[in-house]
Amino acid sequence: MMRKALMAAVVAVASIAPSFGARAEWPERPIKMIVPFSAGSSSSTIARVVAAKMGDYLGQQVIIENRVGGSTIIGTDAVAKSPPDGYTIELANTTTHAASAALNASLPFDPVKDFAPVAMIGSSPFVLIGATQLDTPTLKDFVALAKAKPNALSYASAGTGTLAHLAGELFKHKAGVQITHVPYRGSEQSMFDLMKGRIDFSVSTIPPTLAHIREGKLRAYAVMSDKRNAMLPDVPTVGEAGVPGCEAALWTAIVVPAAVPAPIVKRLQKAVIDAVNNPQLREALKIQGVDVEPGPPEVVAARIKADIAKWRQVVAEAHIVVAK
Repeated sequence: MMRKALMAAVVAVASIAPSFGARAEWPERPIKMIVPFSAGSSSSTIARVVAAKMGDYLGQQVIIENRVGGSTIIGTDAVAKSPPDGYTIELANTTTHAASAALNASLPFDPVKDFAPVAMIGSSPFVLIGATQLDTPTLKDFVALAKAKPNALSYASAGTGTLAHLAGELFKHKAGVQITHVPYRGSEQSMFDLMKGRIDFSVSTIPPTLAHIREGKLRAYAVMSDKRNAMLPDVPTVGEAGVPGCEAALWTAIVVPAAVPAPIVKRLQKAVIDAVNNPQLREALKIQGVDVEPGPPEVVAARIKADIAKWRQVVAEAHIVVAK
């Protein structure tokens, strides 16, 4: 009887051991980070530096997959519908989880219910920049010209439905001007067209514009923040430049599908926080214009909900309609 009982116990332990082993060994293969932005974008650059350091802490490579389309909806939906095993994660930001919800009455995913936040990375203010061909050295000068010539001037964003688009519309609303939106897929071509004078104005994150601003090829009017940015210390805030109330920042975080087991989420959270706290990575993020603000899942969840509400109000007040 004792021998039978012992054998039964051994068989029972053997039957459950693989499940514990598999769980303890996660990750057993490379992890895919979906980035719903083009390869040359600031978001993609941030993803690559964070992914590389996360891989060091996880013991597995974190591979970037740029999945562009639908104003970030296609890539974000792919994450929401991926297997909840922790092997697919997303570089999420204000565009993917707030601007899209503010502009679209129906999405193929719920930005709150279909995702489990992992960790906050930081935030980046937008900068308002102009073509040097215009005789408008300040934002007030640009606003005066735009008011004198309604719809004659144009502005670029990273795409219809992105936060850069919403930030541009917010600026138009607060400044009381009418300028035509020209959407691009990423920032590289828009910066080239801006320097050539083919467009007049742009709403962008700082990294794609910084070198051109310093070389005098682009004119920085204001940062869309309530405080000056360390990368552009001589550039005023929008409030200082005469258009208060149109502050806009792009926060960046890591999220996974909602049903990913809590232990895996915790492991990923630790990897992100450890990576972001690494001195070399913090410096790399600073160069990308990111104010590093590592935070737990609760911070990400609160930011998503707050920004959905904020940008829905902006869309309503500014009567923003996205052409289908």
